[in-house]
Amino acid sequence: MSHPATNPLLQHIAIIMDGNRRWAKKRFMPAALGHAAGAQRVRDIVQTCAEMGIPQLSLFAFSTENWKRPEEEISSLMGLFMTYLKKEIRNMNTNGVCLKVLGDTHRFSSALQDLIAEAQAKTASNTAITLNVCANYGGRWDMIQATQAWQKAHPDLDLSSLTEEALSPYLCTAGGPEVDLLIRTGGESRISNFLLWQAAYAELFFCDDLWPDFTPERLKQALAWFSQRDRRFGSSAPL
Repeated sequence: MSHPATNPLLQHIAIIMDGNRRWAKKRFMPAALGHAAGAQRVRDIVQTCAEMGIPQLSLFAFSTENWKRPEEEISSLMGLFMTYLKKEIRNMNTNGVCLKVLGDTHRFSSALQDLIAEAQAKTASNTAITLNVCANYGGRWDMIQATQAWQKAHPDLDLSSLTEEALSPYLCTAGGPEVDLLIRTGGESRISNFLLWQAAYAELFFCDDLWPDFTPERLKQALAWFSQRDRRFGSSAPL
């Protein structure tokens, strides 16, 4: 059963799920097991957000920069992504999760691309929460592809006529709310090219928990912190 969000102004949470490899290293495990533990944590967090009535959740699964990692780790990540999609479709449908995979998926194998298309199609009519899994995604790439798409749709217009409002429908998150709260686990304090446009006025919550240790209780602490923020979007504070 859905419950009202902790804060009605909270429409979109984005999370940089950092710390899987360090979690595994602390336990003398291969990195692949850390990523697997992180994937397991995703289900808990998605379910908690859905129960709290948060309409949209974006997770940074694989960045455009992650291709620089060792080939063996990339291969295990791709395998994990495929396993996750296969296993979770039924669970997503049960919990009303609408899955969207955001990013340049052309670099993935044809088998993975097919799985992504199938998972998105099978969950498209779900309405409890939209889960954006950002894979081979980068904020700068998103802005460039959106600009190119706008230009292609308006070949007779000059770029000088492009406005923020006109560009928004061409971003990966078209039609969705901007990010209200951006969480990064793992102790780093940067946003690493994630949803740069969409998170322009997001509140930033950084914590030391490694992603597999990020519990629903910790998420609720972040939401409580968010509810205390005074969000002015560039306007002056009330006197």
